Amino acid sequence: MADRVTVIGWDGSPLTAAARSALSAATLVAGAAHHLALPEVPPGAERVRLGSVDLAARRIAGHRGTAVVLADGDPGFFGVVRTLRAPEHGLEVEVVPAVSPVAAAFARAGMPWEDARIVVAHQRTLRRAVNVCRAHPKVAVLTSPGAGPAELALLLDGVHRTFVVCEELGTDREQVSVLTSDKAADHSWRDPNVVLVIGGTGGGTPGPPWLMGQDPAARQVRGWGLPAEEYDPTGPGAHTGAGEDPSLRAAQLARLGPRTGDLVWDIGCAGGAFSVEAARFGAAVIAVDIDPAACARTEQAARRHGVPLQTVPGRAPHVLESLPEPDVVRIAAGGVPVVTACTDRRPERIVAHASTRDEAEAIGAALADGGYTVESLLLQTVGLDPADWSERERSVVFLLAGRRTDTPHG
Repeated sequence: MADRVTVIGWDGSPLTAAARSALSAATLVAGAAHHLALPEVPPGAERVRLGSVDLAARRIAGHRGTAVVLADGDPGFFGVVRTLRAPEHGLEVEVVPAVSPVAAAFARAGMPWEDARIVVAHQRTLRRAVNVCRAHPKVAVLTSPGAGPAELALLLDGVHRTFVVCEELGTDREQVSVLTSDKAADHSWRDPNVVLVIGGTGGGTPGPPWLMGQDPAARQVRGWGLPAEEYDPTGPGAHTGAGEDPSLRAAQLARLGPRTGDLVWDIGCAGGAFSVEAARFGAAVIAVDIDPAACARTEQAARRHGVPLQTVPGRAPHVLESLPEPDVVRIAAGGVPVVTACTDRRPERIVAHASTRDEAEAIGAALADGGYTVESLLLQTVGLDPADWSERERSVVFLLAGRRTDTPHG
C-alpha cells in the first residue's frame, strides 16, 4: 500500500505551499490529462490517467511510495475522496481542498448559494436532476457527458428557467454564459461545466437563511392535510367535494410519499391543495385539469405558499401523452380510462378515489390489470362542532392505492 496518499484540489489558482510540498514528494501522481500536465508534477513520478477512480485506487493501493491524486475543485464535495476511502481500497487520505466548482460558479454569477440545491447529473440520474430543477428555484447541476446543459433544457420543456452555464472553470478557456433554458438546447457546450438553474420562485419575503439547500420563503406552513381554504383564495368551501377532503388528501400523500427528485402528476387539480402539498415535500409537480380556471387557482395557491409547479390545462388521458414520465400519480378525475393511461406509464405508485363501490371496484381492477398491488379503503370523516359536538359535515369516499409490483423498493 502507498505510504501516504494526498488528494489535492485544483481550481486553476496557483497551488498552495502544502499542495506543492506533497506533489514534489510524490512517486505516483493520478489525475486528468490537464492535471498531469501541471509543471509541479515531478518528472520521475509514475503517472496514472484518472478515468475510473476505482481502477486508480487499486493502482495506488498496490504502490510502494507516496501517492498524490489531483482533482478539480474540492475533492471531498461530490469528488474522488468518497471512492478512495471506500473500505475495499483501505486507503487513508489527506485532503488539500480548493474552491469547489459550485462555489466558483455562484461567485461568477455574483449570487449567494446557501439556499441552493446541488445535484449531480449523469445519464442515469438526469431525469431526477431535472425534477429538482422543476421543484426548486435555485439549483446547481454538476453535469457529465450526455447529461449537460442541452439535455437539461430539453427535459425542462415548458418550464421557464434561466441558465448560467460555466464552462471549464479555472482554465484559460473559461466561459460563463447566461441564457434562458429554451435557448440552451441550441448550443454545443464544453465539458466540464456547471449549470446554475434559476427561476420559478413562488414568492414571499426571504428570511435569514439558517439551513443549507432550503428556500427560506417556502414551506413555513406547519402540517399537511390542511383545510382547502388554506390553498384556495376564493373562499372557504369553494371548489371542494369528497375528493378534496383534507383527510383523503393526507392519506393519498402518505401512500404516494412524494420526495425530492420525484415528478408528481396531479390529475384533476381543482383548487391546487394536493399539488401544493406535494410540492412542499420537495417533489416536482405537474397539475392537470380540464378547467383553465382550476389551473389558475392552483398557480395562485402555489405562489401563496412559495412553491414552484407547472400547470397543464387539458382533458386526460389525451393531455398526458406529452408529459414527462411520472414517479407517482394522483388521479382525482377521469375514472378508469385515466387510470389505464397512467398504469401504461409505469409510475411507482398511483392513488385514486371513488364515490361509489362500483366505481371503486372498476378502478381497483384497472390498477390490478396494469400490474399494481391494490389497497382499497373506505374513508369516513365527520367534522364536529366543538361547542356541542354536533355534526357539521361528513365525507365518505373510497381510496384506491396502487403500488407497482416490480418496484425494487417500498
